[in-house]
Amino acid sequence: MKTSESGQKIRVMLVDDHMVIRMGLLTAIAATSDIEVVAEVDCGEEAVEAYESCRPDVVVLDLRMQGIGGLETIRLLREQFKHPRIIVFSNYSKGEEAYQAIHAGAVGFVVKDMPVKRLLDAIRVVHKGERYVPARVAARIGERMLVQLSPREIEVMGELAKGGSNKEIAMRLGLVEGTVKSHVASILSKLGAYDRTQALVIALKTGIIEIE
Repeated sequence: MKTSESGQKIRVMLVDDHMVIRMGLLTAIAATSDIEVVAEVDCGEEAVEAYESCRPDVVVLDLRMQGIGGLETIRLLREQFKHPRIIVFSNYSKGEEAYQAIHAGAVGFVVKDMPVKRLLDAIRVVHKGERYVPARVAARIGERMLVQLSPREIEVMGELAKGGSNKEIAMRLGLVEGTVKSHVASILSKLGAYDRTQALVIALKTGIIEIE
């Protein structure tokens, strides 16, 4: 029978706006002897309040939620509480989202298409004060870190993926056309691309952007 090192169950809070996901995790965790769910909420706003009242050992949260998103929720929890242990449980493992999550302060990242055992293992590892990032996610974070685009350049990159001209991108982002042209030139230089098409291929491969 497994127990945590302290002999007490690991207290977990679930933050996900999909009830089916939460119910599935509740069932899986109920089958363990060393982990228990002490709170479950469906948005970032409720997560901060619930954390205050129950003080979980580990938080498992989705990145894409209605209202306050996962990244902002991570930041709020880190601002208001001392060293929260946060695992991102996401459908998306692109380099950009994983990179942003770890950069924001998450200490674990598990993709929802992985066996639920991986999440349970992550909870145990993170509870010990260690990081848990599967190899495939770590590789994508590593690729992303090699390409240091600014937040504005990432926005421009996203607009390029939609096929926008410099003028159209400028209108959408509230910039002057010359500024967009400069951002595009910088993007090509940083990615080592000779044109927009190659830049898009590199951005998609490294997870800087994704096409949904």
